Amino acid sequence: MLREINKPGTSGLLMVFLGILLLGLGVWRVIVGADGGSPLTAISGAILLLTGILTLSGLFTVQPNEGKVLTLFGKYVGTVRESGLFWANPFFTKKAVSLRIRNFETAKLKVNDNHSNPIEIGAVVVWKVVDTAEAVFEVDDYTHFVVMQSEAAVRALAQSYPYDAHGVDEIALSTHPADVSKALQQAVADRLHKAGVEVIEARLSHLAYAPEIANAMLRRQQAAAIIAARSKIVEGAVGMVENALTLISDRGLVTLDDERKASMVSNLLVVLCSDRDAQPVVNAGTLYQ
Repeated sequence: MLREINKPGTSGLLMVFLGILLLGLGVWRVIVGADGGSPLTAISGAILLLTGILTLSGLFTVQPNEGKVLTLFGKYVGTVRESGLFWANPFFTKKAVSLRIRNFETAKLKVNDNHSNPIEIGAVVVWKVVDTAEAVFEVDDYTHFVVMQSEAAVRALAQSYPYDAHGVDEIALSTHPADVSKALQQAVADRLHKAGVEVIEARLSHLAYAPEIANAMLRRQQAAAIIAARSKIVEGAVGMVENALTLISDRGLVTLDDERKASMVSNLLVVLCSDRDAQPVVNAGTLYQ
């Protein structure tokens, strides 16, 4: 596996001056040789011209947050990361690699979650190249590699977690965004490190049930929410009734037998748990009439 070699660039300003000087001398000697009928002078001028052209062809620029990968006849030589004008062997092949931070958003992928429910999921991956040698030589096209591996990681993540949590400690896609994002970032980073790519952030951008089951799942969620709310109401009502009976007994306000306690509990639970306002009924007699 190739690793990046940081190659300091040779200043291009000096080589610009040298190249122009060689071109000027070459033109002058060619003219002098042609006028004086001296073939050797003209030939030396042509050689100087060729040398000047080759010298100037070795110039290249590096933009900020960019690297130039240098190769010589298929052999990796190094990478110039410093921005500016530089010169290298004219026979070097120079490939620019952007080191800027990039965003990639996957398409809306249709997969099955951990409970085999069809869902739609999408993600945003923030990444950048940190090793130009691996990005260029370890994969055919590192940008396409990022796209394909990111989508594969999102699919694997969706199949590892349920859409909704059915247990107290169960991690779900919809209820634990921080945990899911952390797992997604790690999964994408594991797939992309061989291409010299660092994953800065990965998070879900879209999450929904597939259209064919969306209505059914919505009704199930509503039913679960209603049951949870009712359970909480009943739990609170039972606690209030228990406190009321305890206070009445401790203060000796009324002596209640089991039948009256049962009637009081029933009435209080109706009042506290009812969806609508309870209508009071005045009993002018006794409970035993």
